[in-house]
Amino acid sequence: MESFLLHLKNLSTHINYTLFGVSIYRVILASFVMFLFLFLRKIFLLVIIKLIEKFTKKTKTQIDDRLVKCASKPFSLLIILIGLFLGTLILGIPHKYVGKLLRTFLIVILSWLSYNLIVEFEDVFYKFSKKFGKEVAREIGSFLVKVSKIFAIGLGILAILQEWGINVSAVMASLGLGGLAFALAAKDTVANLFGGLTVLIDKSMRVGDWIKIGNVEGIVEDIGLRTTKIRSFEKSLIVIPNQVLANQSLENFSRRNVRRIKMLIGLTYDTPREKMVKILNEIREMLRNHPGIAKNQLLMVYFTEFADSSLNIFIYCFTNTAVWSEYLAIREDVNLKIMEIVERNGASFAFPSTSIYVEKLPNFSVEENK
Repeated sequence: MESFLLHLKNLSTHINYTLFGVSIYRVILASFVMFLFLFLRKIFLLVIIKLIEKFTKKTKTQIDDRLVKCASKPFSLLIILIGLFLGTLILGIPHKYVGKLLRTFLIVILSWLSYNLIVEFEDVFYKFSKKFGKEVAREIGSFLVKVSKIFAIGLGILAILQEWGINVSAVMASLGLGGLAFALAAKDTVANLFGGLTVLIDKSMRVGDWIKIGNVEGIVEDIGLRTTKIRSFEKSLIVIPNQVLANQSLENFSRRNVRRIKMLIGLTYDTPREKMVKILNEIREMLRNHPGIAKNQLLMVYFTEFADSSLNIFIYCFTNTAVWSEYLAIREDVNLKIMEIVERNGASFAFPSTSIYVEKLPNFSVEENK
């Protein structure tokens, strides 16, 4: 009995020891509470959330399922926050520091939850953007999602700064020349932002379009807040600031529904007039009846000039598609049919040549040669 009392006395002596001014038993108790809430967080994620998900799956709407998905991880962090709060109270840390720290974590949780809601309900932004037109709904929706994400994060940062006694508006006002310098530095960013808005509102292009801006030609991959990404036909990625897009002429090949065929073919000078007229008429008839040639577009086939080594025929028409591969197939078929018409009429294609005519050869006698 005496030994047991002695052990208790020794134990109480050790418990009363301090670590950085805090009793050992308080440290042990605070650690136990924090580990307990870590365990409760696991229980929350593995048990409670699963039960809630089973319940929400039975409802007719999908909104509650998506809300649970958004809130599960932020609320699991909230459990840790409660454990941290109780642990700091046990340790006897002054309440004013604990309160600031906890409110900071709470702001982080709310910002995280807002960000998750934006990500999960992106389809709402895209549905809203269809009011601006189906052609640019994807680009405007993506723009709204990015702006909302930046707003959620930025608002959280400002709230945290305000919580720690930093007057954001006063700081911005007190920057003076520094604020002016910042505004000048951000000038290009703002210009790019409004340039992107101008492109989207004008509906001049959308993701997937084949465009040409200056010397840049390729497929639009993304229209962002600051830049637009274009994939060239050599598969390199070209990034163009949006203010450049807004201030330069843009050629959008994807917006055309036809594609031009323009060629000049030459026949040899020994082609008789009758054959030339027949060839011209047959080419016109072939193009009018060709299934790949647009019937409502301009069509011209004319004998235009006597060139140096050929009789030239000018051919001008449009295919009924703008798709590159289909256009090439139609143009190939047209070329082969023109060759068939020329060959069938006994004519030949000319090639660059030069003829030399000698009027009179000098008469050299045998005696002069001697």
